[in-house]
Amino acid sequence: MTTIRKSRIRGRLLIVACLLLVAAGEAYLFRDSLFTDEQPRIITAAVSRGDVEESVLATGLLKPVKLVAVGAQVSGRITSLKVTLGQRIKKGSLVAKIDSITQQYALRTAQATLANVKAQKVEKEASLALAKQTLDRQRRMVVQNAVSQADFDSAEADVKTAEAQIDALDAEIVEAEVAVEDAQADLDYTKITAPIDGTVLWISSQEGQTVNASQSTPTIVILGQLDTMTVRAEISEADIVNVTPGQPVYFTILGDPDTRYDATLESIEPARESITSDSQITSSSSSSSSSEAIYYNGIFNVPNKDGKLRTYMTAEVHIVLGQAKDVLTIPASALGARKADGSYTVSVLGVDGNISARTVEIGLNDKITAEVKSGLKEGERVVSGQLSASDTSSSSQHRGPPPMGL
Repeated sequence: MTTIRKSRIRGRLLIVACLLLVAAGEAYLFRDSLFTDEQPRIITAAVSRGDVEESVLATGLLKPVKLVAVGAQVSGRITSLKVTLGQRIKKGSLVAKIDSITQQYALRTAQATLANVKAQKVEKEASLALAKQTLDRQRRMVVQNAVSQADFDSAEADVKTAEAQIDALDAEIVEAEVAVEDAQADLDYTKITAPIDGTVLWISSQEGQTVNASQSTPTIVILGQLDTMTVRAEISEADIVNVTPGQPVYFTILGDPDTRYDATLESIEPARESITSDSQITSSSSSSSSSEAIYYNGIFNVPNKDGKLRTYMTAEVHIVLGQAKDVLTIPASALGARKADGSYTVSVLGVDGNISARTVEIGLNDKITAEVKSGLKEGERVVSGQLSASDTSSSSQHRGPPPMGL
């Protein structure tokens, strides 16, 4: 047999082998699609030990425990501003000064009026003393018939008149003293001081600006005590019935989700924050069911010694309704319908591969993991779901032909 003939035979054999491999691959795919298992494939999970926490999720807003808007009580131009943004100041520290010329003039005028009234009183007191001496002399002389009764009556009237005038002047003195004190207060108000220890969070007026306090109190700066922050958590009306003061809470902030801040819920506001009048209660209650959700504020405080928590940060708040540690747990998806007595039915996979129904008592359930109080043992497997035939067939459709040589 020549070399050329041998080469032709090997080439034909190679072609036949390739055709056989292609036919085998097509037969494999045909068999896989023809004999697909129509039975559903189950997903199981082991009964294991773990922790379960049932909580209510709420969105919170961080504010300083004390937040004060420091304003001007008199009108005028701000001549100096003594604080800067972010500065920590003590109670009584000077914040700003307002031009006090008008207040100084008003004080001097009030003081002059007071002095004038006091001088008038001194004059009337001298007149009263003279009138009393005249009355005493007239009293002795009328007994001796040395003067007429009319002169005695006139002297007696002069005394009463002087006493009445002094009483009136006493009232004017009180009025003048009040005016002086009022003018002094207005003068003191030109020096704006801090009412609390705190940090300057905002400066709304600048040096040289004129403020008008005739109709409202203009804000100069806003102070806040940042050592302790107050969290106002918005709790929905669906969850508020399960929440009570004294429950443990914890929260995280958006910028640092790994740090957990723990506290205790201190109080719950009895009404929604936007309430302003009785008429609003009526109108809002009739429209809230279709237009907007209702939230109630849960209040608690948290220390902020390092200053990491800032004003108006958003907090993800968890109000803990119950906790269970190192207990038997199963996936919540393994639970069947709840029965009238509160128990559930689960499907248990036996060691022999058979599935049986079993009644279990469930404790806490966070919708992902459920606490098993009775009915199951550690290590047993429960059915938590299943893959349908369509799921398995769709996955098999993506499988390629068998490897070469099989």
